[in-house]
Amino acid sequence: MEYRILGKTGLEISRLGFGGIPIQKIDAEGTKALIADLVEAGVNYIDTARGYTVSEEYLGYALEGVRDKFVLATKSMARTKDAMAKDIDISLKNLRTDYIDLYQVHNPGAADLEKVMAEGGALEALLEAKAAGKIGHIGITLHSVELFRQALDLEWVETIMFPYNIVETQGEELIAECERKNIGFICMKPLAGGAIEDAEIALRFIVSNPAVTVVIPGMAEKKEIAQNVSATSNTSPLNAEEQKKITKIKEDLGTNFCRRCNYCAPCTAGINISGVLLFEGYYSRYDLKEWALSRYSSMPKTASDCIDCGVCETRCPYNLPIRQMLKKAAEVMGK
Repeated sequence: MEYRILGKTGLEISRLGFGGIPIQKIDAEGTKALIADLVEAGVNYIDTARGYTVSEEYLGYALEGVRDKFVLATKSMARTKDAMAKDIDISLKNLRTDYIDLYQVHNPGAADLEKVMAEGGALEALLEAKAAGKIGHIGITLHSVELFRQALDLEWVETIMFPYNIVETQGEELIAECERKNIGFICMKPLAGGAIEDAEIALRFIVSNPAVTVVIPGMAEKKEIAQNVSATSNTSPLNAEEQKKITKIKEDLGTNFCRRCNYCAPCTAGINISGVLLFEGYYSRYDLKEWALSRYSSMPKTASDCIDCGVCETRCPYNLPIRQMLKKAAEVMGK
């Protein structure tokens, strides 16, 4: 296992981290077994979130007795000081620990980020929790290239999490900038939300980029840990056959895959288009049907609210058939 320093946090972490979304499909005992397998494999970085239903609770149970072997990260979508302070305390309780190594602002939009940093915003609670020793470091998770660029200049940001995979390379230059600025880069969506079936080549592609500090695929089975350890341990340059596979994946997915750049916004009907497609992907590819439906159903507007105006398609830099994709999402998700 290769280990890296997570930017200015100074934390030494494994190049392969553990993404905590899929453990919602198993149970507390299954999570405990997975944690034991991670220890054996040398994986010492765990990522979860307040929004991942039972994930924090399962991990808290599983980490008892081995908490000191892991760098633990979670995140919250709270935007105000009071809400963030409450979430930090809930996370500490769920994870059965008195400190969390990295606490992240979870996927803010532009207006959200302003709110987070304003007086009475979530950042105040994070800084106070850091001063009190409840959390060690502060990071941010994003889907927007524009906000990624902005986050690079925010003094409080110690880590940035962003999608990066074979078909989502829109942040590649900014990932390199993370390395130059000593900001830890956490790679999420390494399999493009499950769209890339060849996990080995997907992870090989990511670790071939030296600016990626850690990649966090979701894992729910011991065999997935073994496969991912094997793939990320091979840091030799991509060979001709691998490059050919990568080209084929890009060709297969590049014309009908949402990269969540949000250039399609704003939707005339008020639909969060990338959000709709994201939850449909979780439903269809990750087999997280209940979780995805719950999040999808809470959206003010869903795919069935599309008025078929086509304005979004004129803005999409990838020329995606967005209206067709929304119709599919409405069929799959039931509305």
